[in-house]
Amino acid sequence: MEKYVIHGGKVLNGSVTVSGAKNAAVAIIPAVVLCDEPCIIENVPMIRDIEILIKILSEMGAEIEFLDKNTVKLDCTKIHTTSCSYEYTSKMRASYYILGAMLSKYGQADIALPGGCNLGNRPMDLHIKGFEKLGATVEIKGGKIIARAEALKGNNVFLDTVSVGATINIMLAAVKAEGLTVIENAAKEPHIVDVANFLNSMGANVKGAGTDVIRIKGVEKLKATHYSVIPDQIEAGTYMVMAAATGGDVTVKNVIPKHMEPITAKLREMNVGVEINGDAIRIFKKGPLNKANVKTMPYPGFPTDMQPLIVTLLSLANGVSTVIENVWDSRFKYTEELKKMGAKISINGNVAIVEGVEALYGSPVLATDLRAGAAMLVAGLVAEGKTEIMDIYHIDRGYEKVVDKIEALGGTIRRISI
Repeated sequence: MEKYVIHGGKVLNGSVTVSGAKNAAVAIIPAVVLCDEPCIIENVPMIRDIEILIKILSEMGAEIEFLDKNTVKLDCTKIHTTSCSYEYTSKMRASYYILGAMLSKYGQADIALPGGCNLGNRPMDLHIKGFEKLGATVEIKGGKIIARAEALKGNNVFLDTVSVGATINIMLAAVKAEGLTVIENAAKEPHIVDVANFLNSMGANVKGAGTDVIRIKGVEKLKATHYSVIPDQIEAGTYMVMAAATGGDVTVKNVIPKHMEPITAKLREMNVGVEINGDAIRIFKKGPLNKANVKTMPYPGFPTDMQPLIVTLLSLANGVSTVIENVWDSRFKYTEELKKMGAKISINGNVAIVEGVEALYGSPVLATDLRAGAAMLVAGLVAEGKTEIMDIYHIDRGYEKVVDKIEALGGTIRRISI
């Protein structure tokens, strides 16, 4: 086991370059299964979730070669099984994308129920409903999801709830289905657009990604492509909040400013300096932090993945703020860890009341999930004294070279074995 040890109180300054988007890459890599030729993917973040996906595909027969540290060549033409083991799928939620890709390519798939962060009730029912609408039979048996289809056929799929995972998985399943599939009430996040662009670069016919209606006309074959993953919206937001919390001056590079608008708008409301220059965003101190009210919403609303980070920042703001979590039903567990550090937060259902304090204080804390872990990093960097963060494997799932990046900005952080 390992932990992070942070000595807080340092003001972060300098620049940091954002890696490829985790939430796009974990769908794009399984999507290569659909292709009849090898593909090259650039700007792949080297994080734990990607390592697990590569192990899953390798175990299934794919040939995978790293051309450099963030560029991978995947040849999925030699896959010899449509089943993958619990050992790996239990470690990450996004392993379910293999289901949609395998069903589309081979007409069958069975994977152990996926794991990942425990953020409350996240059933697979929308995914299953979509697969069944396309003509598949799906059952959950022996801890596995088993899907079969003699021939997938396009259909109208209405999602009862906006779901990023179900939107992408149904897209993957529909790419080679006969005829037209229409996904209504689709999620609109940037990484959905990126997955659609990747599919189209292989010869798929996907239109409307980024709106709430996506149309997919099935094709017979997909060809090789050379594609670069978009920058990570949430990693960028994480370093922006780190800079704001420490009162620093940090330029976050390799971003798409349009994707960052829900976050930059809220930071400006809190009296944080925000300056956009091309593909870079500078965050700097203007004065004391102001209170703000936040509601998480599907894109283009404020991202649920940024909620633990903005709560941490609001803990240091003047006044009382309200944060409403509208996406996941158990996303405030981490607040107990912040309270150990002196934060004043009360939870009532999906609402957090955050009363700003003058300072946070170093403490042993847990990373209860991926983004909660990032929030602990922010809290540790701004806290007085030493903070020790346990269960950092959660953080490894989504942040590439986080120690190197924080140290380059002037923060004091070490990764040590226990």
